[in-house]
Formats: sequence, structure tokens, C-alpha cells
Amino acid sequence: MIPISKPFLGKEEKRAVLKVLDSGFLAQGPKVEEFEKRFAKYIGAKYAIATSSGTTALHIALLAHGIKKGDEVITSPFTFIASVNAILYCGAKPVFVDIGEDFNINPDLIEKKITKKTKAILPVHLFGYPADMAKIMKIAKKYNLVVVEDACQAHGASIQGRKVGSFGTGSFSFYPTKNMTTGEGGMITTNDKRIVEKAMLLRNHGMKIKYRHEILGFNFRMTDIVAAIGLEQLKKLEKFNKKRISNANYFNKNIKTKGINLPRIKKGYRHVFHQYTIRITDQCPVSREKIIKKLKENGISSAIYYPVPIYRQKFYMNLGYKDYLPMTEILSKEVLSLPVHPALTKKDLKKIVSVLNNL
Repeated sequence: MIPISKPFLGKEEKRAVLKVLDSGFLAQGPKVEEFEKRFAKYIGAKYAIATSSGTTALHIALLAHGIKKGDEVITSPFTFIASVNAILYCGAKPVFVDIGEDFNINPDLIEKKITKKTKAILPVHLFGYPADMAKIMKIAKKYNLVVVEDACQAHGASIQGRKVGSFGTGSFSFYPTKNMTTGEGGMITTNDKRIVEKAMLLRNHGMKIKYRHEILGFNFRMTDIVAAIGLEQLKKLEKFNKKRISNANYFNKNIKTKGINLPRIKKGYRHVFHQYTIRITDQCPVSREKIIKKLKENGISSAIYYPVPIYRQKFYMNLGYKDYLPMTEILSKEVLSLPVHPALTKKDLKKIVSVLNNL
């Protein structure tokens, strides 16, 4: 099978891990600090705080900004559930705004959902494509709102050369399917020293000085083993991203089937294609389910990200959510992601295109 995703780990990562194991310094230590500095520089932020996962990065980022019980956070209903669960972890209420055809939150609809309880906006840069940060930051400034960017799928994505994660407070994931991986792990990026200080307390049991606990904190630390892998992956990230973009460009030029809508990219936006997601519209002569079956018969994996809007998930419905957001409903029934990772060969790309063009 041609897999939908594949981590790229080489001898450099193996050597880096062995060095850490030989050092005897396995927990959070010098490698984590080095990874934080390198990642912050790459993103274009002053600071970075490493965490145990992308989910904990989101959770800590929100807490560090003072998000608490009774607050409302505006976000997208079309994303992985961790994006929204992090809001609940703080005791706050997620407020959903419909998405646009780019799969990201529609900034033109945000102001209608702002109330006196609204404290933050959490946009998701879904599939590696940046949300409209110019409009979002303008709204945030107007209403004095915090912006926490979920950039867990968008390492290296940018708008007019400015990388996501540098507009508000960024949150990244290094899960194996991401554009760079550490197995598990996350990162917060910010230009605010106060957020750094609070986040560092939160991730380490509320300690600034050992065994002196200032606040209720968590064990959300990253290990030096994980950071060592991250440092090597970061060196390769641009190469990985360029290959993903090249693969996506090949699809855009060669997939010709009527009714299959391909990703469109606004001028000045850099899409890093964590996923290459197409839309199977009602103009397509073959259903999404039949396309998935045809791809599988030809040894090609595909996936639906995401089949159920978050407000329709059982847990959220039990909380009382009854949203119906039209674009979210449409796209959840149309989306299909194809392999786009750097391990794809030219033969793989041609095979995927051939199957889609001969449905």
C-alpha cells in the first residue's frame, strides 16, 4: 500500500538518540532547551516552550493567557478534537464559527459570535494551510482578545513570508504524521515573556525552583530523547515541506476528473500540505465511498479528515451543542485526503493520478 502518511527518520535521528542515552540525561534538559531556541528562530518568534504533545501545548497556551471557567473561546468545528478539547480543559466554553472553502475558520463570521464572555480566538491552520491571520488579528485587536494559533499541522506555513505561530501564541504538534516528528511532543511559540514564565510553571508542576510549587501545574515536559529527534527533524523540515509542495503541485496539474475540487492557494500564502485534501462534489460521477474503494483496490491509502463536525460528536452533543454550520456540514461530506508525504515516488504520484482520472 501507498500509505496516507509516513514518518521520515534516518541515521541522524538514531545517532542523536544514542548520544542522549549515553549522556544519562534523559528527562528535560539541555537538548530540550536547544530545541526550543532553534524552533523559535525557525518560526520567527522570540521564545518557544517545549511540551509533551500538541494537545498539552494548546492547553498550556490557553491557561498561560488566563483562560478559565466562564470564558468563551471562538474556534473551528472542523478540526481534530484536541483543538477544542483544550478549551474545555481550561473550564472555558468553545464557540463554533463556520469555515470557508479553505477549510479554515471564516473570519467574516467571527464578530457575530463575540459576547462579553469571549476572551480568545483559536484559529486552526488546517491541513497545513494558513488561516486568514490579517483579518483575525484585526478582530482580536478591536475586541481585545487573545489569539492562540493551532499550528499543529502547519510547520513552516506562512503568509507573505511570515510563519504561522508568530502572529499570536502558536501551538505545534510533533506527532508521527506531522511534517516533522518526535514521536510525541509539542511546542508553544510566543513573543511575550510573561507567557513563557507562566507556561514553564504550568508544564513542570508549578515549579520555578525545585520543590517550590507556586501554582497548580502539570507534568507536561518534553524529554531530551524527544528533543534530540526534533533537532534533527527540524534540519530536514524545509526539504520535507518542499517535497510535499512539489507533490501537491503535481496533483494540481494532473488530476482532471470532473467534480473533484483541488486545493486553491491565495497569493502570498504558503501551504505546506500536511494533508492534500480534495473535495468530491456532487458533480463527480463517482461517490466518495467508491473512490476510496477504488484507491484501496489499487494499493493506495486515503482518509477522511474529518467526517464528523465536533459539535456533532457524541460528547459535545451531550454538553448541549446543537450547532448547524452549513459549510462545515458540506465539507465534512466531501473531503478526502490523498498521500502527499515526502516518501512518495514519481511512480506513486502517477499511479494516484491515473486511478483518479480513470474512475
